[in-house]
Amino acid sequence: MKFETSRGVVGPSVQHQPSLPRIGDHGNMLSREVHLEKVHGKAPRKGRRPGCSCCPRDLTKTRVPSRHPHLASPSGEPPDHRLRPVAGGERRGIQALRLGERGVCARRSGGGERAATMPVAASAIYFLNLRGDVLINRLYRDDVGGNMVDAFRMHIMQTKELGTCPVRQIGGCSFLYMRISNVYIVIVVSSNANVACAFKFVVEAVALFKSYFGGAFDEDAIRNNFVLIYELLDEIMDFGYPQNLSPEILKLYITQEGVRSPFSSKPSDKPVPNATLQVTGAVGWRREGLMYKKNEVFLDIVESVNLLMSSKGSVLRCDVTGKILMKCFLSGMPDLKLGLNDKIGLEKEAQLKSRPAKSGKTIELDDVTFHQCVNLTRFNSEKTVSFVPPDGEFELMKYRITEGVNLPFRVLPTIKELGRTRMEINVKVKSVFGAKMFALGVVVKVPVPKQTAKTSFQTTSGKAKYNASIDSLVWKIRKFPGQTEATMSAEVELISTMGEKKSWNRPPIQMEFQVPMFTASGLRVRFLKVWEKSGYNTVEWVRYITRAGSYEIRC
Repeated sequence: MKFETSRGVVGPSVQHQPSLPRIGDHGNMLSREVHLEKVHGKAPRKGRRPGCSCCPRDLTKTRVPSRHPHLASPSGEPPDHRLRPVAGGERRGIQALRLGERGVCARRSGGGERAATMPVAASAIYFLNLRGDVLINRLYRDDVGGNMVDAFRMHIMQTKELGTCPVRQIGGCSFLYMRISNVYIVIVVSSNANVACAFKFVVEAVALFKSYFGGAFDEDAIRNNFVLIYELLDEIMDFGYPQNLSPEILKLYITQEGVRSPFSSKPSDKPVPNATLQVTGAVGWRREGLMYKKNEVFLDIVESVNLLMSSKGSVLRCDVTGKILMKCFLSGMPDLKLGLNDKIGLEKEAQLKSRPAKSGKTIELDDVTFHQCVNLTRFNSEKTVSFVPPDGEFELMKYRITEGVNLPFRVLPTIKELGRTRMEINVKVKSVFGAKMFALGVVVKVPVPKQTAKTSFQTTSGKAKYNASIDSLVWKIRKFPGQTEATMSAEVELISTMGEKKSWNRPPIQMEFQVPMFTASGLRVRFLKVWEKSGYNTVEWVRYITRAGSYEIRC
């Protein structure tokens, strides 16, 4: 519907209503209270200075200019309600043209009112082979040219600078590139880019492509599936901003199957989930309708011990990095709750239940990282790990511990140099864990000089030999019981050299092992509860294992 005025034709949202008084009408002296009540139809809030978004702050209960500031023309003529297009409005700073109920207001962004914009992740993306030929490219924004790949090929690939830095700036554009198999993925951005978001997008996109191709991503896979890749590139990024990259959700809409490699694994059956729940709901990592005849949960706590010990037996550096791996075969949409013997969690539980904390060893977890399925709100309030698990295998959390580490082995080395051509090496290894436990695959590597000619060994258990490729004596014990010790004695004969003897810089002794049902941090699972509305019974399996990370002893 349109209205006829003295100055032109306007729409219903900008019609002139002279019957309603405005601030500044001839003969009218309206306060802000009256203006808000009669013009805007609302009363001012108590305790706040009255005002409206379309009136300047300095209007008071005094006589004001003869026209409303947004309805009066600069020349003093009656307001012109015609809407005219503004050329270059974005450069002039006009953010939006809002049509109010009583007038037209054009808000400008000058004077420090610039809206904050998120940095883009990509203006264009290119897939190149090792020769620099373009396999597939996609332009998301018009701020870069289509020939930007020539600059990458000339200034980076031909100059052999691919391995120096993954981010380069050439001619005002930033090039972010990564090599996957025999393919270079190059992202070009002309403005300030979110580099971490861009590389994360590349990693997730490659994982998405592999889920369609059957685990292979190389030049042949791209050539065989370029139609599918173009379709995916249109879905996973919009105007330089990443969108949903979940393979489970995208396969609901892009049902085309890729050309799989003959060496890839067998494709899994297509899920038939509720698409609305997965797109809009909070559980996008698990589909509905899962049914298992036997409901089981497998939980593995895997830890790696890092140790650096001096030759005198003092610990220089010691920490434990661990992760909790789960494999769930549960029906429906279960809710799991995991309780650990961490100090903060036990204190919080005792506080909520109004009772003293249970006695026993507690640990302090550092640098904890959770899977996206964990309810962080409940963890912050109750200090319990609650989650709806994905189907199959996933990594629930990662952690690090620096205090109270239980070392599984003690190594006592003794190395004597007898002249210039002989050495005696004695290494004693003690297991500190429980007597009912045992370690598997124990390997002790004792370094020796490069001019080693002959070696002889005596061991109480296991076998030892000299490995010339790594200049070390390798002592292997297949099974090492707890609370026991083993000894290796070796005599090393060296080749005599005519030149000046150089002092031998003794590298540290390295150790490899694997101890089942033992945790160096002392972490234990107190409970694992599974709740589902159908109330079925579940079987929970918990396993602990400790491995050697960087386990070194100076000699």
